[in-house]
Amino acid sequence: MPRRRLSDDERELWQRVARSANRLKLSGDPLEPDTRKGPIPDPKLTESGAAQPAPPPFPDPPKKKRALPLPPSAGRKTPPPVQFDLAESIGDRLAREPVRMDRNLHRSMSRGKLEPEARIDLHGMTVAQAHGALNGFILSAHTRGLRLVLVITGKGRKTAPDHFAPMPARAGVLKHEVPQWLRMAPLSPLVLEVRESHRSHGGTGAYYVYLKKRR
Repeated sequence: MPRRRLSDDERELWQRVARSANRLKLSGDPLEPDTRKGPIPDPKLTESGAAQPAPPPFPDPPKKKRALPLPPSAGRKTPPPVQFDLAESIGDRLAREPVRMDRNLHRSMSRGKLEPEARIDLHGMTVAQAHGALNGFILSAHTRGLRLVLVITGKGRKTAPDHFAPMPARAGVLKHEVPQWLRMAPLSPLVLEVRESHRSHGGTGAYYVYLKKRR
């Protein structure tokens, strides 16, 4: 079959298509200037002429949160509450009192070398019971002509601290009441000396009571 020749219109259309076509570039080919005639189509425009939307930017990597410095007290155990007992102890107050008895006897008594002639144990008594028992014991001892007697009060049980109390509570009610009772009537005229006992006789849980001579 003989080959048909292109008409003038077909040849012109083919030249237009050839001018608008781009040559496929292989790796290693040198860059060639664009020799196309007419306006160069914008690659950002679609066939309809509308601009293509720009591709969304890549999101920024998440920023690391900087850890805030911990306060100096963080991670430390809460220290136990500090208790201040500003009141003077009974033993210290009695030790500051002037010595009224013979100093040699006082020295021997303080060292536990004098043996009490009688003793009373107030353990387990209420305050009212202990007060009455102490009065009867001291009056009886003085009537019998005794000089050194021992009054056992105990050191008192330690209770849980009350942090809301206005003043610290002392342990051992009798330990703190007995010296006051001995300085009150009817016992004060009979008592010459009151001191905490030597550890051989009970230590801080008992008192030496040295009585005056019977007239």
